[in-house]
Amino acid sequence: MQPQLKWDLGTAYDFFISLDVLHDPATYGVRGVWAAGMRSRLPGAEREFLDEVMGMMNLPIAWVYTLPPPKDAATALRTLEKVPLAERLLTLARYSRIPAEALPILRELAARSAWQPEERETLRRILAATERVRTAQRPGALDKLLKWCTRAEEFGERYLRALRAYYEVFFAEEERRIYPALQDALEQAQELAGRLSVPQLIEELSQGLWFAETLKVSELALAPSYWSAPLIFFEQLDERRALLLFGGRPADAALIPGEVVPEQLLRALKALSDPTRLKIMRYLARESLTPTQLSHRLRLRAPTVVHHLQALRAAGLVQVMIAEGKERTYALRVGSVRAACEALQNFLRGEGG
Repeated sequence: MQPQLKWDLGTAYDFFISLDVLHDPATYGVRGVWAAGMRSRLPGAEREFLDEVMGMMNLPIAWVYTLPPPKDAATALRTLEKVPLAERLLTLARYSRIPAEALPILRELAARSAWQPEERETLRRILAATERVRTAQRPGALDKLLKWCTRAEEFGERYLRALRAYYEVFFAEEERRIYPALQDALEQAQELAGRLSVPQLIEELSQGLWFAETLKVSELALAPSYWSAPLIFFEQLDERRALLLFGGRPADAALIPGEVVPEQLLRALKALSDPTRLKIMRYLARESLTPTQLSHRLRLRAPTVVHHLQALRAAGLVQVMIAEGKERTYALRVGSVRAACEALQNFLRGEGG
């Protein structure tokens, strides 16, 4: 049985994602020099604080989903301001994939403003058993979380002040730029939903993500994001509901304000410029393969193959099939290769900008 679709729209998703892009540009394929330049516009204290805490936890995407309309950056700031200072970090943690069993420990640390080595070890074990939690995956992230839990009121005050500064120096203008594109993306997705199955819709909106099994939720919320494209965010809201953020940036548009060359075209050209990736695409044009199978054929280490597959995935040139308990399987998206060639021709002719 396919899940019931819900639709959501709000620039608050991109408020947090764009901030993440500026602090982790390599993951999103953005030039590091440009990202550093944008961060330098922040006041010194706020910039230093964000440099320290960004990446400490997953983005509060699920928290944004709970915001009231119009779900823009101002709504997020007003809502966070209403949360008591000492509760702001714990509130974000609850919506940032921190396991439920870890939350009472964090609350206890915040209450007494101190932590013990055995508590750190307990948290480490809990987090390590959970998939895709930044606090466990990134070096130093757990110690930062422990530090700020014991200084919860200071965190709450500084975090809101830093977010306000970021909104004023960058996102207020950016919000006006991206909102029309998000509206268009939502309308286009709703039109696609009228003629595609849920798996087909997800594959189309995510540019290549395919769930081999039916999603184990009864309700799936879908929302466009300008800054995450072509990556997606998938959040389990509760046992029966999930949220999927899909790329809401037009293929002929650039992520960086004022940039002329479309971001998707740049990603495709970079992916196609590597001989190993071309070999991978040639294999995938014949049959679907796992990273392990590709590593045997290419005589490369599996992590190296995964790195190349991630670049191809970010360019939208391969499809990835996810099946529970199995290694991911990749296939070539022939239509996307053709579209990349057409995008290059259109750019050279001066079409679209």
